[in-house]
Amino acid sequence: MKNIFKHLFSSDPSQQDTADHVSSFNEQQAKEEDVQYIDHGIQTIALEKITGSVGKYADFDSRFRPKKHVSGKRFTDIKQAMRQGKTIPPVKLYQIRNQYYVLDGNHRVAAAKELGWTEISAKVVELLSGENTMENLLYIEKKKFFQKTGLPLEIDLTELGKYNYLEQQIRSHQLYLASQSGKDCDFARASRDWYNTIYLPMTAIIQNGELIKYFPGRTIADLYTYIAYHHWDTNANRRYGIGIDRLIPKSMEGFRTAMLEKQTPEYPEMKRTITAFVLIDTDTTAEVTLSDKLFALEEVQEVHAVHGSIDILVKVVLKRDFLASDAETIAEFLDQHIRKIAGIKRTQTMIPGRSLVKEGFNY
Repeated sequence: MKNIFKHLFSSDPSQQDTADHVSSFNEQQAKEEDVQYIDHGIQTIALEKITGSVGKYADFDSRFRPKKHVSGKRFTDIKQAMRQGKTIPPVKLYQIRNQYYVLDGNHRVAAAKELGWTEISAKVVELLSGENTMENLLYIEKKKFFQKTGLPLEIDLTELGKYNYLEQQIRSHQLYLASQSGKDCDFARASRDWYNTIYLPMTAIIQNGELIKYFPGRTIADLYTYIAYHHWDTNANRRYGIGIDRLIPKSMEGFRTAMLEKQTPEYPEMKRTITAFVLIDTDTTAEVTLSDKLFALEEVQEVHAVHGSIDILVKVVLKRDFLASDAETIAEFLDQHIRKIAGIKRTQTMIPGRSLVKEGFNY
């Protein structure tokens, strides 16, 4: 079973240009041992992570562009269909750790990259190696951590055991949140709260202090675990050069409380409010009455009757609930307050990612 793909998709390397092509799945798969196959179904995959092909790696250069001997008409037709927005079937990929290899859909991947797409729909089968290398063990530990927490894949650690340390931190935080609220707190919610109110503010301090430049080969997440362990778990007297030892409290929950009280712009993830714009399509006969009802809501700051494809534009400012995602908070407000108003047909919500506002500007 180990070499089944090598046998099925093998080709004569002496007839291939090895100077400039995408990675070969066969070569990488041959390095793995005790492989387990996991079907992840349909997923959306970042194109930058698709770096190789199962059987046609010699047909595409290192930037996944078709070489001259590859059918130009087929590639052009596929690209034209994608440009016109026609539905295309998901490509089929094999995953080895953080890299993906195309089993079916090389031309679709190449066309998507050329068109400037950033992601593509794919049916993914992962090859999980049981070989006890440091790389494999770290990958498995990382994979389990993100499966349990549901957090974004933005915490990169370079040492074994550190994802387990973060999981223990979150479980401790879970107990703290339950004790404060008097209610059970599930692990996913505790994970989100830990990420937003502890991990992100601490890494922002590390980032702003440029501490990472003194630790080549390490990541921001590595420094977080190092500082958290020595500062909160062992209470060691260590100095980090940027005053972290003096800046942060001596307990994790004390740090969270201090960050929640901050009103400074350097911790955007800690903002106590969420701003959203709601686009509303109404029964036109009720527009004036609807505007008054919307404006009477405490969370609504502005109401504008507009011309175009929508009738009313509303700006709302909601209190952030650190035990729920922003999307959940906004959805609950819309369901409980806005969509219950008679005369509202449809709503669409926009959340600003970055805002620039001139002081004293009135319209």
